Amino acid sequence: MGLTQMKTSSADYVIRVHSDLQELPLGAWNALLAAQAEATPFMRLEYLQALQESGSATAATGWQAQFLSIWQGERLMAACPAYLKSHSYGEYVFDWAWADAYQRHGQDYYPKLLVAVPFTPVPGARLLATDELARQLLLDALLTLARQQSLSSAHILFSNEAEQATASAGGWMARSGVQFHWSNRLEAPYRDFEDFLASLQREKRKKIQQEQRKVREAGVSFETRQGKEIQETDWDFFYRCYQLTYRAHHSQPYLTRDFFRLMAQRMPGHWLLFIARREGQAVAASLIALDPEQRVAYGRYWGATEPISCLHFEACYYQPLRWCIAQGYRRFEGGAQGEHKMARGLMPVSTGSSHWLAHPDFSQAVAEFLGREGQAMHAYVNELESHQPYKPS
Repeated sequence: MGLTQMKTSSADYVIRVHSDLQELPLGAWNALLAAQAEATPFMRLEYLQALQESGSATAATGWQAQFLSIWQGERLMAACPAYLKSHSYGEYVFDWAWADAYQRHGQDYYPKLLVAVPFTPVPGARLLATDELARQLLLDALLTLARQQSLSSAHILFSNEAEQATASAGGWMARSGVQFHWSNRLEAPYRDFEDFLASLQREKRKKIQQEQRKVREAGVSFETRQGKEIQETDWDFFYRCYQLTYRAHHSQPYLTRDFFRLMAQRMPGHWLLFIARREGQAVAASLIALDPEQRVAYGRYWGATEPISCLHFEACYYQPLRWCIAQGYRRFEGGAQGEHKMARGLMPVSTGSSHWLAHPDFSQAVAEFLGREGQAMHAYVNELESHQPYKPS
């Protein structure tokens, strides 16, 4: 653990850099998180610690923890998850072209400094802070760390709007993206899944009904298990499905079985599992993360032991949406990419990240690129929104 002291005109602050996440105080971190706008379960210290303890996000896998904490006496003023990255896998904000440009010019892009939740493209708070001054101190500490270690760059991914504004004011470059989220109606929430279907345009509704009919005709039914109802054998089957999904894409899964074992022990109330069965045999599983307090659900992982037409849509969208409506949830976030989700009632939502590059010439080139990309992304989102799947209000 490294220690640095920073003085301001009003108080003394201590900045700590943590490579071992067990050094961080669980209660203080989670209390600070709870006070943030757009707090998510993925920023809970239990989640981040499990990624490290399970061997999923470690120096050996290219995620060397450099978590920052800022203290005023015994009070935790600010904190963030930061990593030295030796690659750009598992981030979902793509900078491979930047790394390639560095390499072609004889420069090292890696390691870089990354503020993010590994393998988790869920927007929300990243720079946990008691106030704006503490957030600015955290940004300054990130740049100090990057400069001290002669890093090429620093990046903050999927942060909230307040954090993006603070970073932009500090000279960081802004980058926008898009995801697809379903939102329940505020004034008159959907009564049931059929009520939701009735709100869609006819061709979208018919398409969903056809897809569901194919799954039923294949003899598939679903079981729903939440929290501690999920048994170890269920987790084992889910993980087998999860591995099969990666194998189908000729890659290795990011998360180990131990990670999900720790989740079942430490955060059981944040998980919902759908198990698909045919003739009594489990054939697929879809894992959903939950924020019961905020009434938000997050589509995370899925897999199947055999190909069944339209089963992916049923397991990953229709079953979760049916559950969310029945439980009065406000939002279902469908994850990164995938404009095909619009046909299932998930609408485009802008996401943002912030970037700092040490080399002035590369920084200028990336800034110009981001300007063009931002205009294109704005036009893309506008185009998407013009193809509403819902009936006119």
